[in-house]
Amino acid sequence: MPSEIRRIARKRRHVRVRERVAGTGERPRLAVFRSLSHIYAQVIDDRSGRTVAAASDLDMGTGKKSVKAKQVGKAIAERAKAKGVGEVVFDRGGYRYHGRVKALAEGARESGLKF
Repeated sequence: MPSEIRRIARKRRHVRVRERVAGTGERPRLAVFRSLSHIYAQVIDDRSGRTVAAASDLDMGTGKKSVKAKQVGKAIAERAKAKGVGEVVFDRGGYRYHGRVKALAEGARESGLKF
């Protein structure tokens, strides 16, 4: 039961954040999803409703989750820059800016993505 309460609380936080954060054509949204095993990132243009770039740790090999999250951040930054996106709005998806979410953001910033 406590895990269900945590899941509902995260969804509420996510909805609250999404009311304020929207990705436009000039500055799309970098959305993060974190499961128990993996982490996923997408650069989304909310006006046209399409995903510009995506990356996950499914193809990153083995290692610590935080190290793989940083690699995902670097990969999403490279793919976004290849599509002409240099600046994004960071959507942490209701998760705390800590651990894997923070590692992903730092990896994206190190690779030149601005937010």
